[in-house]
Amino acid sequence: METYLLVAIVAVVLIYFLFLRNRAPAERTGHGREGEVGRGGQASRRPGVGTAPRDRSSGKASSGKAPGVALAGPEEAVAAGVAAPKAAADKRPPPGAPPPSVPRGTDVETLRRGLARSRDTAGVFGRLKALFNGQREIDASLAKEIEEVLLASDVGTATTQTILSRLRDGLDRGELTNSDAVWKALRQEAVRMLNIDARPAGSGLDIRHTPTVVLFVGVNGAGKTTTIGKLAAQLHAAGKKCVLAAGDTFRAAAVQQLVIWGKRVGCEVVHGKDGADPASVLFEAIKKAEEVGADVVLADTAGRLHTKANLMNEMQKIARSAGKALNGAPHEIFLVIDSTTGQNALVQAREFKDALEISGIVLTKLDGTAKGGVVLGISDSLRVPVRFVGMGEGPDDLHEFVPQRFVDALLGDEHAA
Repeated sequence: METYLLVAIVAVVLIYFLFLRNRAPAERTGHGREGEVGRGGQASRRPGVGTAPRDRSSGKASSGKAPGVALAGPEEAVAAGVAAPKAAADKRPPPGAPPPSVPRGTDVETLRRGLARSRDTAGVFGRLKALFNGQREIDASLAKEIEEVLLASDVGTATTQTILSRLRDGLDRGELTNSDAVWKALRQEAVRMLNIDARPAGSGLDIRHTPTVVLFVGVNGAGKTTTIGKLAAQLHAAGKKCVLAAGDTFRAAAVQQLVIWGKRVGCEVVHGKDGADPASVLFEAIKKAEEVGADVVLADTAGRLHTKANLMNEMQKIARSAGKALNGAPHEIFLVIDSTTGQNALVQAREFKDALEISGIVLTKLDGTAKGGVVLGISDSLRVPVRFVGMGEGPDDLHEFVPQRFVDALLGDEHAA
């Protein structure tokens, strides 16, 4: 009997070592490799495969949403299998350190390159310079030719007449006796027209409130959404935290474009469903900015509704909603104008100015026109300062406007500083 019992024990031990012990690890790990399906038919639980990683400090499952990632359609991204982009590094200054300044106006040479079409022989600079070729006598007939060039460059009738009246006064007094004197007088008058407020030159965005709410208005196609993306990139690089409000809810493409900019820059984007109330989107964006401690809210708006009256009423409603969300908001209202539309843009601009308290103008696509003089006409006619000019597609192609530098780039010789 004892012999049979001993044989049975030996047999059990052999079976355990030969079969059961070798199989257990494979069953625990899904045949020994992460991500494979085990015998129970369930995938192995490794972070990123069918389960959220756990926060080691709290023991709770992580949400998987990186800080600073745009709050735009996370469900759609997951459904499409698109990984959320990594949050941009926090470039904000440490506590107690002075905040970095927003990038200032660019140098004259960079502006010259952006204004190349306005500076060639068909542009305002080239055509004006051609008037002074050779040893031409400076007389009253010169004023008539200058007038023709300015009008052809979309400077505008009223602004052209203002410039000419000053030139004629100088000619009558005998002060403009040579081409250099006339050219200098033109530049001085241009700078005078563009310096129309007390804010320091190059102060494109006045950030004195937390958050500072900036409303971008203008017709469709002027470049509002792209301007917001460029400015957000520059502000982020300067250590400012931004929230973007996709208020052009009538165009899905505009919302998606802002979402892409938000992901690229590392800014949160607040948006609603297609056709949602734009005013409510801005309201929520301001509240989100207060919640996350953002410095700036950049708000996009629609540029085309069924009638002109409807559009202006909608813009006023959005501005009122901003004020309800934050006392004093919006702190800036920027009118974005496509400079290639020339004098046609002035009609649209006047209507926006009548409906809203426009604090600044953003002129886009200046690199796409030979009529750079449109800046003079728009600024002088509206009596609203130009804050930014866009001359390209990249974030660095949005420049804070400094009147003296701009005039030197547009009307200055190549050797001018």
